[in-house]
Amino acid sequence: MEDHRPVAVPHRAPTAARPGPAGVAPAGVVAAVAAGGMSVELPLWRAMGYFRVLALAYAVLRYLTSYHQFLHPVSGWIFLGALSLWTLASTRAFAGPQRCTWLVLGTDLTAAVTGIVMSGIIDTPARIHGGAPTLPTIWAAGTVLGFAGKGGWRAAAFAGAVIGAANILGHGGVSPDNLHNIVLLLLAGCAIGYVIELARASEAVLTRALQVEAATRERERLSRDIHDGVLQVLALVHRQQGDAAELGRLAGEQERALRALMTGGRPPEDDGDADGERDLRPLVSRHADERITVAAPATPVLLPAAAASELAAAVAAALDNVRRHAGEAARAWILVEDEPEAVTVSVRDDGPGFPAGRLAEAQRDGRLGVAQSIRGRMLDLGGSAELYSVPGQGVEVELRWPRSGRDD
Repeated sequence: MEDHRPVAVPHRAPTAARPGPAGVAPAGVVAAVAAGGMSVELPLWRAMGYFRVLALAYAVLRYLTSYHQFLHPVSGWIFLGALSLWTLASTRAFAGPQRCTWLVLGTDLTAAVTGIVMSGIIDTPARIHGGAPTLPTIWAAGTVLGFAGKGGWRAAAFAGAVIGAANILGHGGVSPDNLHNIVLLLLAGCAIGYVIELARASEAVLTRALQVEAATRERERLSRDIHDGVLQVLALVHRQQGDAAELGRLAGEQERALRALMTGGRPPEDDGDADGERDLRPLVSRHADERITVAAPATPVLLPAAAASELAAAVAAALDNVRRHAGEAARAWILVEDEPEAVTVSVRDDGPGFPAGRLAEAQRDGRLGVAQSIRGRMLDLGGSAELYSVPGQGVEVELRWPRSGRDD
């Protein structure tokens, strides 16, 4: 038989903010990662865009100080003008891997190679052999970085090799300066490409882990609903053996909920509109009878509809514990406190209580009534559930939901 009566502490702690669930990723994080809004490579793409613009400005300024030394300076200005137009036109394309297509990168690589080859034609042989930079200078490195961001280190190696070959064949041949620049370009491009590949793999693993966590929490929520419904059916069988119609209705509801859990869907009752606010008082007051006393504020206790339903379900689970473990004759008191920072619901009974360590023992044995139906519900809401008991003095369950949406 499942044990719903966990950890005992000798005295009731005062009402205060208690820590929320640790190590649980908020739903917003899951959605953001799944949508790519938290992609770790997007800052790298923004940096590439800035680099291309700054490298273009450097190339223009450097040519401005030395254009009179070229054989055909006008050709150099025409190329840099075209390069400026292309850089500005492709800035938006370099905002991310989806926009930066292979066609864009191919055009970028063509522009870099054209500038390098032109440098060998319009510059003087003396300047070329003296190690003069090409027309695009470091702008060509932005092309390699783009290939790295799009296709990883292999694509970066390809672009770097093409630019290196253009330097050797079209500008300066095999020289120490050329080789030095080519090696640096290849190393930088391949390193960044490898880092981006690792970032993508890590992001995919994180996204999958968060999706699995979200699916697991949803199945736990459905399991709680089925657990509570089964207890309701069993209680009806015990108290109202003659009410076959009501028993059949509840059994049908539990069959549909169980099928939804097995297929990964949602119970039919979850399809309704969960928006808006609900007054917690009528949800709790329905439990009042000759043995259960409910005390609530005179004014409405408005909560988000989902929070009100889950909090009321946790109260019902606590009352099920009273019936199962304190007996049908036990009395219970429900107190609803509406404070500016939180709503607190206390469920206290006059049963026999339980010894310390009972919850840990029940959880080890696989009896997770309190862990799932009470504590699990409150943790998913961002609240807390605390149980206090001394043997012979009953049990008190304190459910607290912060109005901020998270118990910090």
